[in-house]
Amino acid sequence: MSQQQPQEANLSVGRNMKIGLFHLGSGMADVVTTGIWNRIMITDLGFSATPIGLLVSLRYFLAPLGVWAGRMSDQRTIGGYRRLFWIWLGRAMMAVSILALGLSTTYLARGGEASLGTWAIISLSLLLFSLGNAFSGSTFLALIYDRSAPSQRGRAVGIVWTFLLLGFTVGGILFGVMLPSRDAAHPQGFSPETLQNLFVFGALAMGFLWTFSLVGEERRNTHLISSQEQREPSTSLRADLKLAWSNRQTRFFFWYLALSMMFAFSQDLILEPFAGEVFKMDAAHTTRFAGYWGSTAILGTIVFLWLGRRYKRLTNTIMSYLGVAVLILTFGIFALSSLAEIRPLVTIGLITLGIGLGIWNVGTLGMMMEMSPFGRAGTFLGFWTLVVTFARGIGVSGGGIIRDVGVALTGDPKMAYGLAFVLAGVGLAVAYWTLRQVNVQAFQAEQGMVVESTTEAVLAGAMD
Repeated sequence: MSQQQPQEANLSVGRNMKIGLFHLGSGMADVVTTGIWNRIMITDLGFSATPIGLLVSLRYFLAPLGVWAGRMSDQRTIGGYRRLFWIWLGRAMMAVSILALGLSTTYLARGGEASLGTWAIISLSLLLFSLGNAFSGSTFLALIYDRSAPSQRGRAVGIVWTFLLLGFTVGGILFGVMLPSRDAAHPQGFSPETLQNLFVFGALAMGFLWTFSLVGEERRNTHLISSQEQREPSTSLRADLKLAWSNRQTRFFFWYLALSMMFAFSQDLILEPFAGEVFKMDAAHTTRFAGYWGSTAILGTIVFLWLGRRYKRLTNTIMSYLGVAVLILTFGIFALSSLAEIRPLVTIGLITLGIGLGIWNVGTLGMMMEMSPFGRAGTFLGFWTLVVTFARGIGVSGGGIIRDVGVALTGDPKMAYGLAFVLAGVGLAVAYWTLRQVNVQAFQAEQGMVVESTTEAVLAGAMD
């Protein structure tokens, strides 16, 4: 990325919070796609989880396009803007896709035929959503970089990232209220009209947040990009992989990242359908799940960021151990809840899920910085980001596939979901073992580097 100077020497907290509203909308968008739509399609409309999971996972598999969009925004302006064109183009695509997805899903909820044309609209909607997410994600982070002075970037990214977690909480509560509880008039827990209103309102609200948050946050600039910036080198995925794979520490860190991300998010698609199918919880209640784990994730993140700064012995590696251990416990709770049909354990699992994800995020993202040597940080961080993104996509879709295989083999949803949660716990245990093989100090000594793990580094990684 070009080392463009920030356009203002000072980014006030008020303007920082205004920019943070952008990711309030991002969190709400995640709730709509992986908290509401997936549950309705699988539990209420009876579709297989495998195609739903693959469609929802498209945005993770298309993430490399974000590297291309970020590079384009580095090298040239469009209409005088480096970043805003790509950000607003991507978010406009997402808003339109949410609207189209809602209308097509409402058609199915009204008893419409699941024809090839209907599936084509749904597929194109989620493809558009995924492309928009790729175009706007990295360029939004670049705008934050441009917009703030170096000393403010830790605070800038921290506030924005907190708004992302708030988006999960606000979206879960707000959309849950919009969906009525199950009663005689609404045996599914919603009517087609309320479902349609939710998606239309969601698309408009998110579109407003994405637009308002960035109005006036990038100045129009008509100067030509310098020839030096145009010649900035790019690295291929193959070159990054070869570089990272040549070192024992980075090989094991690669497997830790991939396995922990894959299995931690294998619940993303199936958590709400699990509660719907095993405990007959309606959509109004399962939509609030994001509020439970999102709020505890914020708490876990803030507490361990503070503890990490106060107690130097609480390293990123130790926090990663703690986070993975809590997540293993969480999936054990979910598995027991499903197999023994103990409903109160669902709430306990949601709370520990958020705490575990919060601690795991702080530690693992900090390790990503520590495992990126000076002079090649961009290359390594780009590689780690791709690993994390692809692994999450595999995990989200894989959870749906395991659920379907379990139902086919046992014919019993509680056994199928229990199997999915048990496998996730085992996978995280393997990730824990691979983490024990990583020695950050040994890696840094080999590279001749000294890295200070800072809040800025951790949160900047979280936003990549």
